[in-house]
Amino acid sequence: MIKIADDEFKLLVEFMIKNYGINLSPKRNFVENRLEKIFKGKSFENFCEYYKCLILDKTGKCQEEIVNNLTINYTFFMRESDHFNYFKNTILPYLNESEKDKKDLRVWSAGCATGEEAYTLAMILYDYFENENNIWDTKILATDISTNVIEIGKKGVYEEENIKVLPQQWKIKYFNEIKGNIREIKDQIKKQVIFRVFNLMNSKYPFKKKFHVIFCKNVMIYFDLENRKKLVDKFYECTKQGGYLFIGHSESLNFKNGFKYVMPSVYRKE
Repeated sequence: MIKIADDEFKLLVEFMIKNYGINLSPKRNFVENRLEKIFKGKSFENFCEYYKCLILDKTGKCQEEIVNNLTINYTFFMRESDHFNYFKNTILPYLNESEKDKKDLRVWSAGCATGEEAYTLAMILYDYFENENNIWDTKILATDISTNVIEIGKKGVYEEENIKVLPQQWKIKYFNEIKGNIREIKDQIKKQVIFRVFNLMNSKYPFKKKFHVIFCKNVMIYFDLENRKKLVDKFYECTKQGGYLFIGHSESLNFKNGFKYVMPSVYRKE
């Protein structure tokens, strides 16, 4: 495994915080292990050469590679299932009534990783508006900074082991069996999810309309306090009045912000 000096590790940690909000200071072994993968087949003589390439590369390829290797994209279907139950049983009836004239729901899965959360939401929405899917716009925006996981999400292909927690009727209704234990999300659900590469640390968010619901779960655990505050402020600005923010069970908004606490890891803009 590649070993880097303390000052070199500090440079890389600061680069990731500044550009992506991710604090890797507690994960030195992980970083060095991933750097070995990045350096393989490259001609860098030392870390300084690589770092110079990282900060001067105008093609974006070097930064894309480090993001793909130094982000932790762990997720699974129905993760923290009580959130999805609350979304289905409480939020959707409210939105069904409050948006009945516009019939336009905007949901954002921020830090979507390989797409399981976004597809879970899409299946819930499709079930809920079963008889009105042709008149409601319920598309979901799914974003992540890793191009690798975005491409996996777009394909919507998962092993049987990954979908075992889903209801049997969903497996039949929303998945095609490709071969053996490989399943693919059906087009009727795929077309409901729009995957995009997006950096949550961008100074401005380009969204023209505000979201009714934002899921950003188990993302801020990698951010320092300053960047968590900045991110939550941005979420607040792009959430519609009465809209909801979901975060991970291991996270909390234990700092001053505009959202009102609803229940553990669920907040509302009132």
